[in-house]
Amino acid sequence: MSPSEPITFADFLRVDIRVGTVVQVEDFPKARKPAYKLWIDFGDMGVKKTSAQITTHYTKADLLGRQVLAVVNFPPKQIADVMSEVLVLGALTDGGVILIEPEQAVEPGSRIA
Repeated sequence: MSPSEPITFADFLRVDIRVGTVVQVEDFPKARKPAYKLWIDFGDMGVKKTSAQITTHYTKADLLGRQVLAVVNFPPKQIADVMSEVLVLGALTDGGVILIEPEQAVEPGSRIA
């Protein structure tokens, strides 16, 4: 992947990245690639649903209660039978996605700066 065009600070501020806590995880057999369905609590923003292709490095038990970072202001996207409301963030590696998470527990819904 090549570097992107530079963006302005104003562009960055338009991306709303928040901390959420995974409160429910299910297998997602209808997904084209192995994935889980996730329900993530974002505090005052409520619980949002998404899918994530993170089955290589994480079990359902690993994910439950884990805090993750997610973009919360993309439009919803239909993925098989799931309406994905957020995009969970992770680092792409040769072996799959490694989730990005806060070093310490923070309030669900906290904005990333």
